[in-house]
Amino acid sequence: MSFGSFESGCQQPMAEINTTPLVDVMLVLLVIFIITAPLFHQAVPVDLPKVDSNRLDDKPAVIQFAIDGAGQFFWNGEAVALDALDIRFAAARAGNPELHLRADRATRYEAVTAVMAAAQRNGVTKIAFVTEGRAGNLAKP
Repeated sequence: MSFGSFESGCQQPMAEINTTPLVDVMLVLLVIFIITAPLFHQAVPVDLPKVDSNRLDDKPAVIQFAIDGAGQFFWNGEAVALDALDIRFAAARAGNPELHLRADRATRYEAVTAVMAAAQRNGVTKIAFVTEGRAGNLAKP
């Protein structure tokens, strides 16, 4: 049974493609784009002042803090006593620093909490714990 004609004597299928709906859709899209194209440019022309300035780098200062297995504290690689942490954190507070805390696996939890408490007392709010990933447990995307 062939489609495309109502005559019973015609046995050939219809071989023409009806492009009228395609042309109608394209014309409607063309009209829509012609109407909406001027709406994309709504900026008001303003004569802005011209000045010379430097770009500000808002990167915060980073404090590399490490605690070894023996409980010694290191501020950016320099050995420091626990009593001096309040003074150092207070001095670094102006730069809104980030604290990157590295602690040895054998470090007592008490030493880590002492450093975190000193940072909190002196207004350091961004604290990151630096760790190493295991080779076998890396997440695969």
